[in-house]
Formats: sequence, C-alpha cells, structure tokens
Amino acid sequence: MSLKNVALEVRENAHAPYSRFKVGAAVRAASGTVYAGCNVENIASPEGTCAEAGAIAAMVAAGETRLTEVYVVAAGPQPVTPCGGCRQKLAEFGAGDVRVTMATTDGAETAMTINELLPGAFGAGHMTGN
Repeated sequence: MSLKNVALEVRENAHAPYSRFKVGAAVRAASGTVYAGCNVENIASPEGTCAEAGAIAAMVAAGETRLTEVYVVAAGPQPVTPCGGCRQKLAEFGAGDVRVTMATTDGAETAMTINELLPGAFGAGHMTGN
C-alpha cells in the first residue's frame, strides 16, 4: 500500500472532536515498513498528539529509528505543513534530504525535504563540548 493510501486511511481514525481537523500521516522506515498515525485531540489542549508524532512513535515502538519518506494529509484548501514540533521530530529520525509530501484530501500535493521544512535544525552537534 502506498504512503498516500495509508495516510488517507488512518486519517479517518483521527480523534478531532474540537477542531474537526483530521490529519493522517504515514512514514516509511529504513526497512521499507510503513507506519501510520493520526491526530488525537484532548480537551486539555495542547495535550493532544499530532499525526506525524503518532506515526513516528509507532515506528520507534516497532524498533526502528530511521525514516526515509513521509506523507501527511488533511482536508483543507492547501496542503498542511507539519507543525514546528513535528518538523523537529522528523529531523530527529530522518536525514535532511528525506522527502515530506503534504497533501489535501482533494489530491493537491506539495513536497519538500526535511531541510527545507526546518533549516538550521537543532541537532546533537549543538550539544558537543558540554
């Protein structure tokens, strides 16, 4: 199954009773396995979970730590970009040249790399010498 189809399918499971803005994400790990996540809102905002974070958590829970491709989909007038926190999470587990495709449920797509989404990302190299 394609990342697009996985993301579209899992998006339907999103728990978004407050914003009514369902998001689905799929990540392909280095092994080729695809992991999915959807946003899960909580009345005690901002205690919810983003779709990208859920997909990454599923990947890590399965014992994998490198992603090679990402697909994020939501219903909206234009493709939705990952939030700042999710951009940092993507940079934690993916190389800068990893493709992140952002899409609408109507089929519009925009693709960028992790480096394009998060230039100057904070990384382990910033912590050396402490």
